[in-house]
Amino acid sequence: MTRTLRADETIRRVLQDTTTWAVVGLSTNTARAAYSVARVLQQHGKRIVPVHPSAPTVHGEQGYASLAEIPFPVDVVDVFVRSELAGTIADQAVEIGARAVWFQLGVIDSDAADRVRDAGLDMVVDRCPAVELPRLATS
Repeated sequence: MTRTLRADETIRRVLQDTTTWAVVGLSTNTARAAYSVARVLQQHGKRIVPVHPSAPTVHGEQGYASLAEIPFPVDVVDVFVRSELAGTIADQAVEIGARAVWFQLGVIDSDAADRVRDAGLDMVVDRCPAVELPRLATS
């Protein structure tokens, strides 16, 4: 129970205290979860930044090929890649000075999560902000 309460506190803080979300894996493919989750984030007042090798513009926002190419601060790095690739993205999130890393449903890398937390960032694992926003956000 305490672990769940702590996780909920972290999720609530990330959802309420952040504005700019880099969505890694976001493309123009409307069938992918990243596309609809990014739209939900926008509907809740978040600025989304697509991060994808082809750097497409998605939901009216300019895309970038990597986190390092984003020319402005990012609050949250939302990770829509396979678990075996998530650790590299998490390390990059720390390098760019993000405040939090969010591993989407099914994205699990405990070692990477520990590194993120050890670096002082908030870390959310195996959750979806489109589910958590209506459950926990108050604004």
